[in-house]
Amino acid sequence: MEQLPAQRPLTVVQLPDGSHAYADPTSLPAQQPVGPQVVHIHQAPPERTVQRVALGSGVGAGAVAASVYFGPLLVSVLTAIAANLAMLAFIALVLGWAVVTVVRAVGKSGRKGR
Repeated sequence: MEQLPAQRPLTVVQLPDGSHAYADPTSLPAQQPVGPQVVHIHQAPPERTVQRVALGSGVGAGAVAASVYFGPLLVSVLTAIAANLAMLAFIALVLGWAVVTVVRAVGKSGRKGR
């Protein structure tokens, strides 16, 4: 079995005052976090951002459950609305083309009789 050294090698650590020194990290007192916890929500994928904001602000499980349920529901509703609008635009385009074609045909045939 391998023998462990009696002392660990010293490493560079940052002291609470901001300076650096060689020390054994286990011999330093535990540092307490100062100020609020920073949550980087910009690194989250879009479908998880609402959940991370809800969890980070302490809202609770209700907001997380709502975001899990209503997030995909909102996306599917908006997609369905966009598909309906695209279909209506296509129908309006076809009807407009048909009206213009009929008006041109009737206008040309009316001139032949004169």
